[in-house]
Amino acid sequence: MLNILRPAVTRVMTPLGRALARWGISPDVITTIGTLGVVASALVFYPLGHLFAGTLVITFFVLADLLDGVLARMTGKGSTWGAFLDSTLDRLGDSSIFSGLILYFVLKDEPEIVLAIVALFCLVAGALVSYAKARAEGLGMTANVGIAERGERLVVVLVAAGLSGLGVPYILAAGLWLLAAASSVTVVQRMVHVYRQAVVK
Repeated sequence: MLNILRPAVTRVMTPLGRALARWGISPDVITTIGTLGVVASALVFYPLGHLFAGTLVITFFVLADLLDGVLARMTGKGSTWGAFLDSTLDRLGDSSIFSGLILYFVLKDEPEIVLAIVALFCLVAGALVSYAKARAEGLGMTANVGIAERGERLVVVLVAAGLSGLGVPYILAAGLWLLAAASSVTVVQRMVHVYRQAVVK
């Protein structure tokens, strides 16, 4: 889904990328600042119950995930290290979002333990989705399949959290349950995809 929107977003960000390139700012700096912004805002706003404001700030920093790629292409500074750094910090940013929501559910006046557990499951399942792809590629295969890749997972959790912050009832719970199911299906899809490459030849 987000792959369809990526070209349009890239066109919008290109002028900013040119400006950053002129200032000598490297893609790695953008990646790091974006991740630190996501981590700080998720672990500050969400536990305090500021779901809408937190989602807006997190979304702003998440866009750096696209901007660093634009900047790398424009400056020719894309590198193996940059790709590794980006993927590693993506995991940190994603984990902080779900950790913030877990703290939000646990610290409420009336804790919602079931939803905290669902959010924890989403965190673990999301990590498995990413690990399955990375491990497959490390073994010389591919696992770029599934209904809930990183972009889709971020859209679901951020939209659900933001709407919940605006007072829409049950939307966050529905989003998390949906994400838990979709992430589980994606893990299975990737395992089957790799099995067919490794065993069924």
